[in-house]
Amino acid sequence: MAILLIEDDPSVQELVTTLLTTAGFSVDLAADGTTGRTMAKTDKYEVIILDLGLPDMDGLDLLRQLRQEGLTTHVLILTAKDGPEDRVIGLDTGADDYLNKPCVLPELEARVRALLRRKYNVKNPILTIGDLQIDSATRSASRSGKRIPLTPREYALLEYLARKAGQLVTRGEIWENLYAMDSSTSSNVVDVYIGYLRKKLDTPGSPPLIQTRRGSGFILGPYT
Repeated sequence: MAILLIEDDPSVQELVTTLLTTAGFSVDLAADGTTGRTMAKTDKYEVIILDLGLPDMDGLDLLRQLRQEGLTTHVLILTAKDGPEDRVIGLDTGADDYLNKPCVLPELEARVRALLRRKYNVKNPILTIGDLQIDSATRSASRSGKRIPLTPREYALLEYLARKAGQLVTRGEIWENLYAMDSSTSSNVVDVYIGYLRKKLDTPGSPPLIQTRRGSGFILGPYT
């Protein structure tokens, strides 16, 4: 799932990017408001993390512009401005969450996950598809009560498919949201990781969970 980080501090960029990519997210960086505005308007991001102290504009002005232009992506403000009045103004301007620097990194990740649940109108961190359960809080999965060992990249793909369970998800969507920022990946990486997931999800006597629509993409859900 793709996250846009609009932040000019290299140290914060590195910390947040490392945190979220380790958790399985794809992170794009914008070091100024102008670039961030252009990237945000592509509408490919699940969450935007926004610093207020940008070099070319105030982050609140950027947020105000994006909301006026109709952007509905959830925005988490991450800033050193920690006064109560700052939080009130930030939220009233259109932010969905507000976190002060320096922050506890696991809390930042948890808040991003909470915004994802809000985007998909899901309160429960556990997603259930047939006998498959995915716990977005612990980033773990099980089928018929048996835990499935997943790498961070495998988990990210499974959760992305689960968020769109029953819907066709194209290879292009998966590539753009999960793998596009990794220069080490090859063009067939999506099919490779779908194959990895199938081997771990499909158990003897259980119906396959990932359907392939040849030439189109994949659907997570029991075959009918």
